[in-house]
Amino acid sequence: MSEYFPLFVKITDKKVRVFGGGKIAARRVKVLLEFGARVHVVAPEISEELKELAERQKRLTLSFCRYCPSELTDEDFVLAATDDDEVNAAIFRECRHKEILVNVASDKEKCDFYFPGIAQSLEVTVGVTAGGSSHKKAAELTEKIRELLLEWEGA
Repeated sequence: MSEYFPLFVKITDKKVRVFGGGKIAARRVKVLLEFGARVHVVAPEISEELKELAERQKRLTLSFCRYCPSELTDEDFVLAATDDDEVNAAIFRECRHKEILVNVASDKEKCDFYFPGIAQSLEVTVGVTAGGSSHKKAAELTEKIRELLLEWEGA
């Protein structure tokens, strides 16, 4: 049994700092933007996908630099998705010290929340997580729920 309570939170205009500019960060940034968050990505290298998205989205800003301790000030929550475990751990420690909710993509023990798979229709939003233990199972179930929602909408 998970100790994580599923909670739906309005994130319109919430400030989200994402450390990392690769595939995982891009996937999560796209979802956050769909829900109206203001996202700031920080990474020395940022994917073309995120660069193109930033050109189209006013709510997405990019900083081409490394994480610097003590740079977190007024974020509502933080995602650490770098490829450096030491950097992710430092981000986690700073967030804990400043009481900022944090998710470290590579370490489920360093997560105040999990980033769910999202299945959405016009009227329903479903979040799916396997508690950090099986991303593949969560992704498969999310896809099945998407199919069910499409059928439900067509009925």
